[in-house]
Amino acid sequence: MPSAGPASAGPVFLGQNGDMTTQDEIVTCFRSCNLCEAICGLEIQLAGQQIVSIKGDKQDPFSRGHICPKAVALADIQNDPDRLRQPMRRVGANWQAIGWQDAFEMVVERLVAIRSQHGNDAIAVYQGNPNSHNYGLLTHAGGFPGLLRTRNRFSATSVDQSPQQLVAFWMYGHQLLLPIPDVDRTNYLLVIGANPLVSNGSLMTVPDVAKRLGALRQRGGRLVVIDPRRSETASEADAHHFIRPGTDALFLFALLQVIFAENLARPGRLAPMLRNLEQVRTALQGFTPEAVAAATGIAAADIRRIARDFAGASRAVCYGRMGVSTQAFGSLCHWAIQLLNLVTGNLDRPGGSLVTQPAVDVVAALKARPGSYGRWASRISGRPEVNGELPVAVLAEEILQPGTGQVHALITIAGNPVLSTPNGRQLDQALGQLEFMLAIDFYINETTRHADLILPPTAPLEHDHYDLVFNLLAVRNVAKYSPATLTKPEDGMHDWEILQALGEHLAQRLGVTAKRGMSPERLIDLGLRTGPYGRRSAQRLSLARLRAEPHGIDLGPLSSSFPQRLATTDQRIECAPPLLLADVQRAQALLEQAPQAGQLLLIGRRQIRSNNSWMHNFPRLVKGKPRCTLLVHPSDLASRGLAGGQSAQLSSRVGCLTVQLEADAGIMPGTVSLPHGWGHDRPGIRLQVAAAHAGVSQNDLTDDHLVDALSGNAALNGVPVSLTA
Repeated sequence: MPSAGPASAGPVFLGQNGDMTTQDEIVTCFRSCNLCEAICGLEIQLAGQQIVSIKGDKQDPFSRGHICPKAVALADIQNDPDRLRQPMRRVGANWQAIGWQDAFEMVVERLVAIRSQHGNDAIAVYQGNPNSHNYGLLTHAGGFPGLLRTRNRFSATSVDQSPQQLVAFWMYGHQLLLPIPDVDRTNYLLVIGANPLVSNGSLMTVPDVAKRLGALRQRGGRLVVIDPRRSETASEADAHHFIRPGTDALFLFALLQVIFAENLARPGRLAPMLRNLEQVRTALQGFTPEAVAAATGIAAADIRRIARDFAGASRAVCYGRMGVSTQAFGSLCHWAIQLLNLVTGNLDRPGGSLVTQPAVDVVAALKARPGSYGRWASRISGRPEVNGELPVAVLAEEILQPGTGQVHALITIAGNPVLSTPNGRQLDQALGQLEFMLAIDFYINETTRHADLILPPTAPLEHDHYDLVFNLLAVRNVAKYSPATLTKPEDGMHDWEILQALGEHLAQRLGVTAKRGMSPERLIDLGLRTGPYGRRSAQRLSLARLRAEPHGIDLGPLSSSFPQRLATTDQRIECAPPLLLADVQRAQALLEQAPQAGQLLLIGRRQIRSNNSWMHNFPRLVKGKPRCTLLVHPSDLASRGLAGGQSAQLSSRVGCLTVQLEADAGIMPGTVSLPHGWGHDRPGIRLQVAAAHAGVSQNDLTDDHLVDALSGNAALNGVPVSLTA
């Protein structure tokens, strides 16, 4: 990106083509990056409304100057010629601009007609991952969708972290009481199915993670990684062990079995808070290291050593993410991770895992909605609702299968489920059969190309920001408010304003009172003032105070808070939730399932310059050699007469793709890896750069029938596939 000279020299802005365009004064702004979970601090230089440079904010006490390549691409999002800047209505194969008021009236007319004819559940809502990165969408997510009164609510949660939230609800009484690894003070970090050096942490907000892991090593600590691939994090670990995809629960159960059998369990101060721990000991007796070694691919001696080292460490913590969430035993995996931290005395203690105390206490704000399970089920497959949502793996069948309750209309909010959810080609087909589809999005992508109407919100730098979700997941208690960096376009609308306007129009049509409510900014100010660091504390936080601290405020390390923060009725921890205990029998069956000769299992792959499906339209993030390749162990290539650099056919139950092969000795034999979010080859999309680097969609192979039995979360890892010339 072009840089300007020093202010004293009369700086000039250099436009995208390198030409001198204006003599504006250079202004420096500070904000958080809201593209991924790390919430890194940014220093942005502007010349008028033009971005001169984006770099890390060295004065941010949390990220300490660190950024990844995605942050610099904020300028590309702002300037992207493919980004929609006004509402668009589809007319046949073409798109026509439409005014905001006409668009709102069209939405209400179509939705009310469909609801009148087919019932409330004929309308479905899908919210994508960026909803969690936009506080206006979070504060106003309930109004308009709530008026629809549909049970067909879906989100990216069920292709991501449903198991973690469900386990937290069952064990701690609230779906958002998610203990976070205290990486800055631990001495033994066990990472399973996660790659924080690339993800910057996931459900663990940890910017500058490389330096933090380096500090762990410098103080004599150990990093141990369990992963089917020698990931970027595994390459830096003290020890890395390959594990057969989908068997992580067996490995974790074996660690617990050793700890119980060798009397290494030391829950310490938690002991009086525990319910039914003995039931866990009994249920896991058969999962010895010797019993699980063949299935997992990890030697019994290694499992025993890891269990003893973990239990013997002065401060230890186990952290697992996507690899253990998006698999057939996701809920069991996260239950076992919580138990491992708990029985070794590392839950709710410094250096172990602790729940945060964010400045805006989201858990307290949602006290009346701690979580739910099984209040209703999906119409076709009978999958239970989890925390008010159905698993998105059933969305396509709910559209395709006729009958009472069939979905006839869909609203997507910042989501691209065609590329993000299992059996994407089936969903692609289903979307073409809808009577009406509304998308709140600023791209015509693989999903929104099916919409009848697209309402584009402002871009990230055009609205203010406060991290409601990722402060809740941070490895330190921090707070930061980011005013809008650029001026809101004259005819533009923020996401929350679009939702609010839709709600008002729908309420008027239904003859009910619209709840206008406060703006996100005022809600955050109220949350700060009434929160743990607000008017009754020494910090006396408010929005005005945060405005005066543009680099953010460090509120200190995480601290012990149990039993006070527990949301169970008796403030005790439920160690053996009945449905999890019963599901152990399903895992038991894995012990008898020897790996089939020649079988391959597909896993995903995180990439530092990619963020799900929507960051492939920016040249600086897709330049270089192709990254949508299938990693295959050389022995698996040789046995099939294949070689790296060739193309081959990769097939599953639901689809077949032509993939580019890449030989990699750093992947476990019998496992292949394809990154997520590619596949920009659909007709009708308007993403010029992405289409030129199309790749293939991993989710054209993932199977909508493969889900975690309890949470319904999609099993995107461990998918059986075949590879042929």
